[in-house]
Amino acid sequence: MRVLITGANGFVGRELVRCLLARGSLRGQAIDSLLLLDREFASAADDPRVRQQSGSVTDAALLRRLLADGVDVVFHLVSVPGGAAETQYEQGYQVNLLASLELLNQLRNKAKPPVLVYASSVAVYGGELPARMNEQAELNPQLSYAAHKAMVETLVNDLARRGEVDGRALRLPGIVARPREPNGLRSAFMSDLLRAYAAGERYSCPVSPEATCWWMSARCCVTNLIRAAELDGSTLGAQRVWQLPVLHLSIAQVLDALADAYGEERRSLISHAADQQLQALFGQLPPLKTPHARALGFSHDGNAATLIRNALNPAAPRPLSLAGAPAHVRA
Repeated sequence: MRVLITGANGFVGRELVRCLLARGSLRGQAIDSLLLLDREFASAADDPRVRQQSGSVTDAALLRRLLADGVDVVFHLVSVPGGAAETQYEQGYQVNLLASLELLNQLRNKAKPPVLVYASSVAVYGGELPARMNEQAELNPQLSYAAHKAMVETLVNDLARRGEVDGRALRLPGIVARPREPNGLRSAFMSDLLRAYAAGERYSCPVSPEATCWWMSARCCVTNLIRAAELDGSTLGAQRVWQLPVLHLSIAQVLDALADAYGEERRSLISHAADQQLQALFGQLPPLKTPHARALGFSHDGNAATLIRNALNPAAPRPLSLAGAPAHVRA
């Protein structure tokens, strides 16, 4: 089993690498080779199964070299985040759209259709959402990042229809808790709030306590990515884009869970100075029903307390259960 991960040194990518190496297998086969692509890596790999390749996903020749010996599963995670893609349009266009199209085109020319898991985003829905949502919600991208994600989703579905790439796309919500560093994500405040409270630091939250967001830990996200890779493509039908289940929580509910975990006295360190534009985009998200995704075995963290544990203790050995997953599919 040969697996390629683009954006492997990113927040979610690093967690996915750890999980795959610990599991040792995917789709019922031992992982012989884990190919990691990113601009740079913090440290050299110490596992013989890992091959790190520094470089840009926009380099078509580099992609050809990585794919030359064949690949069974691709996790396509790399992207220029929404805020950065909006201010640096050309970079977002090259990475989020053109590089994704090139990767899909190279994969479709392989003798055996590989499995592709594409990390899309809830940003494809845009703003001004209905009071309640489900998986059939209309797309209304209002950022270039979101428009490019929607375009790639369409191609993933089309190539799956043609039998050329066994694609699966997951719309990810806000994934926490990212390191507190500039990352171009407009939703970074969700992670910053968790990190600040856990560290006992002062933090001015840019949305109000009443703001409601969609939440998921990196650990839960990786469990869902692997679940997507292990689904039997012959049973999936034509629609290969799924909205993941999400935790719909207000900032106040998250603060209550943080207080239970780290102490009520730290609550006084958190203040609020609502940015109305940010609150309109990320702080007014409605409940989201995902029965089809749940039937396929996808899941969220369960509740606010578990979200906090999963997000802030990533090394703790508490694997998520995949309730509802068919018995023959390993999580």
